[in-house]
Amino acid sequence: MRTLFSTVLLGLSLFSASSWSATPGDIRQSGFVYCVNGAVTTFNPQLASGGLVVDTLAAQLYDRLLDVDPYTYRLIPELAESWEVRDNGATYRFHLRHNVHFQKTAWFTPGRTMNADDVVFSFQRIFDRTSAWHNVNGGSYPYFDSLQFADAVQSVKKLDEDTVEIRLHSPDASFLWHIATHYAPVLSAEYAARLTKEDRQEQMDHQPVGTGPFLLNSYRTGQYIRLARNPDYWKGLPRMPQVVIDMGAGGTGRLSKLLTGECDVLAYPAASQISILRDDPRLRLTLRPGMNVAYLAFNTRKAPLDRVAVRQALALAINNERLMQSIYYGTAETAASILPRASWAYDNAAQVTEYNPKKSREQLKALGQENLRLTLWVPSSSQAWNPSPLKTAELIQADLAQVGVKVTIVPVEGRFQEARLMQMNHDLTLTGWSTDSNDPDSFFRPLLSCAAIGSQTNYAHWCDPGLDEVLHKALLSQQLASRIDYYDQAQRMLAESLPVLPLASSLRLQAYRHDIQGLVLSPFGNASFAGVHRDSGEDK
Repeated sequence: MRTLFSTVLLGLSLFSASSWSATPGDIRQSGFVYCVNGAVTTFNPQLASGGLVVDTLAAQLYDRLLDVDPYTYRLIPELAESWEVRDNGATYRFHLRHNVHFQKTAWFTPGRTMNADDVVFSFQRIFDRTSAWHNVNGGSYPYFDSLQFADAVQSVKKLDEDTVEIRLHSPDASFLWHIATHYAPVLSAEYAARLTKEDRQEQMDHQPVGTGPFLLNSYRTGQYIRLARNPDYWKGLPRMPQVVIDMGAGGTGRLSKLLTGECDVLAYPAASQISILRDDPRLRLTLRPGMNVAYLAFNTRKAPLDRVAVRQALALAINNERLMQSIYYGTAETAASILPRASWAYDNAAQVTEYNPKKSREQLKALGQENLRLTLWVPSSSQAWNPSPLKTAELIQADLAQVGVKVTIVPVEGRFQEARLMQMNHDLTLTGWSTDSNDPDSFFRPLLSCAAIGSQTNYAHWCDPGLDEVLHKALLSQQLASRIDYYDQAQRMLAESLPVLPLASSLRLQAYRHDIQGLVLSPFGNASFAGVHRDSGEDK
């Protein structure tokens, strides 16, 4: 797959006459540069488990049936103008918007507007294992696999050109929230049929066609992605003709580009850089609560971390308050639960794990683990949930060293990290989760259900049928109070068994040049760039 993807991307680079950096003046006049750390292995968020394609690209290339209002946290229409909930939450009927055009790209010219066939194709590919498209490019849909949606969905049917009905085997109060995430884009069935006829199905995910405000123009691996505005966008013409996503620098390099004007927007600046950003009159800084959590996952399938007493002893050694001061600089809250405090199901009685290294040493000695040796896997680049993962790992390493535990840090990145973690030879991993859903199910099942082990999102390899049953019961009720009770129970179960140690819920940070207007920072992920413009009025 990687070889094929590289070949396709080489073709994409030919659509641009030169690197974007060679003509910065043109970018200033006709677009803006968005600097972010990340890598791309697919342009289809259905196949991703997070990262750049979900956090940034999905909102530009694609639309979903439903969206989430970044201010009210409510579901709002997008490609579905309206919807109905039937059978106590087991059946969902969507009435589609008219005259929505798919993007015309160098590799595809649509012959019709979006209709029910596109929605049915998009969801059947994920949910129907017998679909000819299900196994294209691997057949892995990490987000929905972790929720067992292929087993939960009974049917996806076209009722007429403008109406789609999705039936579940049982009620699921979280369903609408899950299909409102960026993991559920609407793809072109017409494009899929063309690729099938040409026996080039794999290009669906590498040469994208969506209904979003921008289309893919060119890409250079590890350097940049150039997006061009979609002139047929159903919400109206995007303000900027182009957006360049610069992936070519990390850390202080991206900050330098922002200060010199090479970048217009800096995604996820380090918290330690806030004072520099605030003091520069040429810059603006936006901070918002985020639906995310950073946590330490214990490999519960590997001795001695399969013993809850060992996990609890190690947790006592970690100085979370120091992490807050040294990593987040006041831009995060100490986490007491896998749910962020912004969640409506957060348990206010949850307690942050005690910091007591003396007690930790005593317990480890009593357990015969005073000379423990562990490996800690950690992402090498900044994340929405942690601006400095490697520094965080070093602080945890130092904390555990004080109680006699030697930790070896293993920096890893992207899908490489996920694949290696699923081999189950790691001990600990510093990771996190951010979601564009306001439903607590989007934290619990992707991270800690039994099914999520196979979908490569459960880094703790934790499987508790009792927890799965509680989470299932929470989905059967449409009553908020009942669901809160079940999620309180789940949080208590996790606090006792401690498969993961919650560390922090981070504010979302974004810095940008003073002349950039219309940039919305959402708690649920980056929003569309369609309304972004310069206050000079020189958008073309």
